[in-house]
Amino acid sequence: MYIQRVAVLITCHNRRELTLASLSALFRQRPIGDLEIEVFLVDDGCTDGTGEAVRAQFPCIHVLRGNGSLYWNGGMRLAFAVAMKMGFDAYIFLNDDTILYKDAIVRQVLLARERLAAGTPAIVVGSTRSHRTGCQSYGGILRRTRGLTLRFACVEAHPSQPIECDTFHGNFVLVPAEVATELGNLDEHFQHQFGDIDYGLRARDAGFAVVVMPGYAGDCSDNPTAGTWRDRGLSLAERWRHITSPKGVPIKEWILFTWRHFGWRWLHYALSPYAKTLAPCLFSRESWARIVSTPAFARRSL
Repeated sequence: MYIQRVAVLITCHNRRELTLASLSALFRQRPIGDLEIEVFLVDDGCTDGTGEAVRAQFPCIHVLRGNGSLYWNGGMRLAFAVAMKMGFDAYIFLNDDTILYKDAIVRQVLLARERLAAGTPAIVVGSTRSHRTGCQSYGGILRRTRGLTLRFACVEAHPSQPIECDTFHGNFVLVPAEVATELGNLDEHFQHQFGDIDYGLRARDAGFAVVVMPGYAGDCSDNPTAGTWRDRGLSLAERWRHITSPKGVPIKEWILFTWRHFGWRWLHYALSPYAKTLAPCLFSRESWARIVSTPAFARRSL
């Protein structure tokens, strides 16, 4: 198969200016003469007028309505499902806060075509960097397990050579139709996190390659840790609330993810983020003193 018709999949929620900036960069891409692109954007219950602004500025975009609780994975699943019914040669995941460089899609599609011509269809991942620091923010991922230690490491983009990896962040990723036909959609069990990483790992398990394209594809700032479950300045209750939220490490989703991909070590990995979150709070002298002095703890101790 030859990649000629491509669907770009985006989901958004109340980031009007970022979304419009991302779309503007998308429509400024250097053209490929025989490439046709259609854009499918999920307006997931936006209350800031994102959907209306997109329709006004980019009337060619297919704007789909979400219910406001789809999050990233749910929104991308909706866009992916609609596009797959129409049948494209490839599908591009694009975050609505990613500002692509003008040659990003040209380089991504040409690499995907090369792999197809060689008989080895591959998911092609674009790397992004933070406009604030200039450092890499998202892209390909290497899975590293050593004993009972699990680590996901971001692959540094090579300036001129593609690099194979294990999976990806879904900020700018091309999935050929051959992969989409084999794997289907993103997994419905994931709401926000893990859907993209799970998809890449499933692709590798199915025998497909995941390749990081040379150079950087665009700018996308990484998410800060302040105010999240990784923020050690928050109370134990606040950190626990964040880690179990859809944008943290939801317990059921993380258990499924580790069980699916990490063999006999899955239970250790499943418990690890919660233990690391609780331990610093529970075993600091000040926190322990606060816990044992609470009425609830005192009653239970009797």
